[in-house]
Amino acid sequence: MTLLFRNARVLTLGDAAAPRRGDALGDPHAIDNCDVLIEDATITAVGSGLDAPPGARVIEANGRVLMPSFIDCHTHACWAGDRLDEWELKQRGATYLEILESGGGIMSTVRAVRAASEDELFERLLVRLGWMAREGVGAVEVKSGYGLTTADELKMLRAIVRAAAAWNGGVIPTACIGHAIDRDQDDFVSRTIAETLPAVTAEFPGIAIDAYCEQGAWSRDDCVRLFEAAMNAGHPVRVHADQFNSLGMIPAALHMGAHSVDHLEATKPDELRALGESGTFGVMLPCSGFHVDGRYGNGRAFVDAGGALCIATNCNPGSAPCSSMPMAIALAVRNLGLTAGEAIAACTVNAAALLGVDAVGSIRPGNRADVALLRWSDERQLGYEFGGNPVDVAVLGGEIVG
Repeated sequence: MTLLFRNARVLTLGDAAAPRRGDALGDPHAIDNCDVLIEDATITAVGSGLDAPPGARVIEANGRVLMPSFIDCHTHACWAGDRLDEWELKQRGATYLEILESGGGIMSTVRAVRAASEDELFERLLVRLGWMAREGVGAVEVKSGYGLTTADELKMLRAIVRAAAAWNGGVIPTACIGHAIDRDQDDFVSRTIAETLPAVTAEFPGIAIDAYCEQGAWSRDDCVRLFEAAMNAGHPVRVHADQFNSLGMIPAALHMGAHSVDHLEATKPDELRALGESGTFGVMLPCSGFHVDGRYGNGRAFVDAGGALCIATNCNPGSAPCSSMPMAIALAVRNLGLTAGEAIAACTVNAAALLGVDAVGSIRPGNRADVALLRWSDERQLGYEFGGNPVDVAVLGGEIVG
């Protein structure tokens, strides 16, 4: 398909090969009265007064914002079952950690995933990816972590990889084999490191390895053991840290050269500053704060410290039942101390750099044609309005999303 967007306010976002930091984060590199030509699955020209090739479909933007598709760089979008009963417990006063420690939370989803087939997981993930695409998402990181046995973690990863092949956007799998502690398995941490990690390495070499460092989940020392083994096997590592408690994971993550530290709601100011001054990405997840306990990471302090910031939905059945990147942006502007421009860069160009997919996340010739035409002529509306879908036209791989 050949598409020509005419007379748009184009947010080019520059180059996705390196993350934006500091003052540069808020600059969308916008061009007014600009055209963008898409041929097959590629952006082939960006500029004013472009000619429409024969047979091209011309979409008149009338000054509306055309931007790179969102990149959701932290999700758990592959799952089975639901947690509606636990949501009612929370409404009656139970905390997230209390539910987790009583065998609910992540472990309730683990039981549902173990009972589901690979086909079921694949089909449910594909539906969720379709929801995301219609709200302008073009690439999604999807974690395993609801299996917690070797066979079930591999089942999840296979379902995620199948979805990557079946969906027109990009899917980046992560092996979150340290997501929780299965107390029904003897010496679970050692078994995960000795058995599950090598099996993941054999079938998915080089995949990122992730763990959840928190009270009731993996301790700092156990995360370090897993990550050292993973790095020795050639895997980059990411870590959930400081969602509810600061357990010293950030200094350890920086020492090991972790690729990202995600959550950061309970991070101490000096550790947030150290993370900001490092080469490690910080990923903040405002949908979790909105749904769980009203706590949010200090995005303003992190950006001011020079941090490589990303934001994501954390789409999952427990702490963030939300697949909407526009909602995540609206929450980030209200609660992380970000401008709309900074939030947009954090889930486009910076998220692309985090995931290593530099052919998306910006609008420039040669990039993959993943773009979203908003209903507004001012991108700041993304941080101002909330609820509903702000995307008039979503394009993935050069094809309009139905």
